[in-house]
Amino acid sequence: MNWLLPTTDMVELIHDAVLNPGELTGRARDKSLDGALARVENRLSYGLVGDVYDLAAAYAMAIAQGHCFNDGNKRTAFRVMQTVLDTNGAREPAVSEEVMGQKVIALAQGLIDDGALADWLRDHA
Repeated sequence: MNWLLPTTDMVELIHDAVLNPGELTGRARDKSLDGALARVENRLSYGLVGDVYDLAAAYAMAIAQGHCFNDGNKRTAFRVMQTVLDTNGAREPAVSEEVMGQKVIALAQGLIDDGALADWLRDHA
């Protein structure tokens, strides 16, 4: 399948858009956004992405757990997940943004993994 994938520049733009005034801008000094996104590309290369929900969840995990930004990592992960779903023609879950945000928080905390998030996205679309 040919997916429309977010670029590093796109993720940075999404990050900048989710920040509130006074929050820390920019990338974390010791973290690599390119490296985090490469994790998803690696999974694609090895056929570990079955559908768009797997893809969106993999991006959410890479960003939320990669902590590549000084602030706004979970919000960026959430918006990138939505963007991947939207740009690849998938239906978003029929739940509130707050409920979806709680799933991303659980993902960032390691309480669920990307497979569980993908299943949840699929079940609620």
